Amino acid sequence: MKKAYVFPGQGAQFIGMGKDLYEKSSLAKELFEKANQILGFRITDIMFSGTEEELRQTKVTQPAIFLHSVILAQTLGESFKPDMVAGHSLGEFSALVANKSLTFEDGLRLVSKRAMAMQKACEAQPSTMAAILGIDDDKVVEICKSITDEVVVAANFNCPGQLVISGSMKGIEIACEKIKAAGAKRALPLKVGGAFHSPLMESARIELAEAINSTKFNSPICPIYQNVNGKATSNTEEIKNNLISQLTSPVKWTQTMVNMIADGATNFIEVGPGNVLQGLVKKVNNSIEAISA
Repeated sequence: MKKAYVFPGQGAQFIGMGKDLYEKSSLAKELFEKANQILGFRITDIMFSGTEEELRQTKVTQPAIFLHSVILAQTLGESFKPDMVAGHSLGEFSALVANKSLTFEDGLRLVSKRAMAMQKACEAQPSTMAAILGIDDDKVVEICKSITDEVVVAANFNCPGQLVISGSMKGIEIACEKIKAAGAKRALPLKVGGAFHSPLMESARIELAEAINSTKFNSPICPIYQNVNGKATSNTEEIKNNLISQLTSPVKWTQTMVNMIADGATNFIEVGPGNVLQGLVKKVNNSIEAISA
């Protein structure tokens, strides 16, 4: 029996997240307060009692989800014994702190840097994403490739029959029309800041690469299955290179789940706000146990 711990990404946030940890655990309170100092503003005030608009800001959302996930994992103490880890997009940074590749402080600094770089990229060129349901992944990829005058790509392979596309505003509009015409059950534009995991994040990738390359990565206590290829690795240089590529590459979450299960994962534990990843595991293999931490 192998335990796979998985960490959610952007979209899992909600007002009040982490407040129970802060109030019940002295360790959690200490880490949250340390985060306030590192970030230079009281993110806890926004997380616990701010507005939805404040929490949706990329510079707040990403550190907030990271903090909730990482601090929850730390409060599990001796019961937290992962055989493997993975994180969806932003969640990959949480997973890297959980398997000791990154310190809490360095992980938070990188997440903050990532959020700010992505925010700048979004402001430089308005862009968006859309969820596609009920159509073969290969067909979606084919349609995106057929649109040559706009940027639009398959960005998140979440589970069979559920994929997210990313690109320019016009590109997403054209792709959604073509995908619906091809038989998709739904093609829904998402309320996101920009075209994450697409070529439009190239400026953010360059900025984040500098920060990652200047950060110390330690040998992990267990393998991480990374977004860019869904494969396991414990090699620090490979981890860094994959993490840099992640911003402009698709999240291969379906392949990640398939590979973790093939490598013996029998229990999936989602660490962080929400329960979306548990549902995705079940859609890949409904005989696998998936719970919240």
